[in-house]
Amino acid sequence: MTETSSTTEEAEAAFQDLHAQREDLERQLSLARMHQQFGTGQDDVDRAASTEKSLLLCLDRVLTQIRAAEYKRQPNARRW
Repeated sequence: MTETSSTTEEAEAAFQDLHAQREDLERQLSLARMHQQFGTGQDDVDRAASTEKSLLLCLDRVLTQIRAAEYKRQPNARRW
């Protein structure tokens, strides 16, 4: 195996990992929204809202990383 193919495989694995993280965050967001909607008390609802805010920040970070990785996968992509 050459260094280039190893690097390509590592990049692909990192790309797939980002999508796995995105999927996990989206599931957690769904649960937080359900807790907000069906929470048993105001404390539960407030905690779920706080969790949702934190998860949205994490999701934004992961989506930004995915966009960057997708750009790098394009032919002749500029490297800074």
